[in-house]
Amino acid sequence: MNSEETNNNLSQLGEFGLIDRIRNQVSDSDSVAVGIGDDCAATIIPAGELLLTSKDLLIEDVHFRRDWTDMYHLGRKSAAVNLSDIAAMGGKATHLFLGVGLPKTLTATEIDQFTSGFIDEANAAGATLCGGDTCRSNGSLLISVTVHGSISPEHLLCRDGAKQGDLIYVSGTIGDSALALAQLQRGETPAAYLGQRHHSPTPRLELGQAIAKNNLATAMIDVSDGIFSDLGHILDQSQLGAQLIQNQFPLSDAARQHLKNNPQDAETALRGGEDYELLFCAPALNNDKINQLATELGVPLTQIGSCVPASQGLTLVDAAGQQRPIQSTGFNHFR
Repeated sequence: MNSEETNNNLSQLGEFGLIDRIRNQVSDSDSVAVGIGDDCAATIIPAGELLLTSKDLLIEDVHFRRDWTDMYHLGRKSAAVNLSDIAAMGGKATHLFLGVGLPKTLTATEIDQFTSGFIDEANAAGATLCGGDTCRSNGSLLISVTVHGSISPEHLLCRDGAKQGDLIYVSGTIGDSALALAQLQRGETPAAYLGQRHHSPTPRLELGQAIAKNNLATAMIDVSDGIFSDLGHILDQSQLGAQLIQNQFPLSDAARQHLKNNPQDAETALRGGEDYELLFCAPALNNDKINQLATELGVPLTQIGSCVPASQGLTLVDAAGQQRPIQSTGFNHFR
């Protein structure tokens, strides 16, 4: 075995050799007093701000397939889905911690590609990878990510603050990722835009911070499990119902073309998740400010419905103009 092969072989490189490779990809940060290599990371957040913490677990053949997503974009997505939780609270992302269980079939080069994508996504968000863990997996690739962020207490946005009469908005477009996944599951190749939205979502951090700092919303969540499911969390915690209008749901040109060719996927577009857009409720008097923010940031913000009394439940006015009750269900790991 030559030196190049040795350096690319995880068993030869060893755990600490791998950690050194990861550490060498990470830039210094003023918010990290002690980073990778000690028993704990020591991090700094601004005085008087709350520490936000979220965690996601991604498991091969449950959340992703390596024959569908390359290692670089898998790294980016692993960071992005966690950063999106910080966006949903209106916070600024600060630090990330990465744990991986690695099958012995992976090479060090593949891990380099993964960590490169992860760190690129972190850097784009202004956050720093500053710790984690590595171990062997006897089966699938396992990815565990913890993210930290910070926010002033007066700007914190939760799920339980929506009020009757609030308008409901969503950023960007919905259904793109779910339509790409549906095609992949059928052995088809998604349109480039749909594939990009599935493999490399963009966390709406700048938007989330702007909504929070300008006190535009009463409740907010990111769309990870689907519009109906994620809105359902806001409605449950705010003790409200909602009426949604299907014709107002924002769809990309690629999604519209897909649905023209595959009308059987219409429900998938409505219920599918992993768009990582922001869904929020806001008083009607903030509508002009919300439209102005959309223009300033170049991110569409579309009103898709309104909050109603809890007794009315969640309903959808469909494309035919008929109102029907909706179960607030989307992706659920245990169904």
